[in-house]
Amino acid sequence: MSLQIRNYTSDDCQAILDIINFNILHSTALYDYAPRKLENQFAIFEDKLTKGFPVIVAEKDQKVVGFGYYSEFRFREAYRFTVEHSVYVHQDYQGQSIGKRILEHLIILAQEQKLHTMIGVIDSENKGSIFFHEKMGFKTVGVIKETGYKFDRWLDSVFMQLIL
Repeated sequence: MSLQIRNYTSDDCQAILDIINFNILHSTALYDYAPRKLENQFAIFEDKLTKGFPVIVAEKDQKVVGFGYYSEFRFREAYRFTVEHSVYVHQDYQGQSIGKRILEHLIILAQEQKLHTMIGVIDSENKGSIFFHEKMGFKTVGVIKETGYKFDRWLDSVFMQLIL
């Protein structure tokens, strides 16, 4: 069955939450410590949608296998043309170009919204995500040392940028 990229609906929230919580518990992809609750994740997405930002899902065989979104990079007015994005793929579906399809779609949506630049903030240990972003045209523009602390160690944040 082919992959479908579509807009998020509230019915997708539990499947997305499962992906998020797996990453919280097993990776440094998210700097949260505790799993999120459904009502919190629902509110996060509703806030993004209310502000006019997209939340999209990748669906395969009627199952949500990944998702992505972008929203404010910073909250000052001059940053309004810059967004920070996130893309996650279910652990059982990685390596199938799903993340690529999600990010390509987000880039198109950002261009349609006349945005200028997209930022990814990636844990420095996540070499796969850094390589993925490089393949998608993102450039590393900075590393901020010891910005997070998880799993009993300090973590560095890699800032990657794509001029749209």
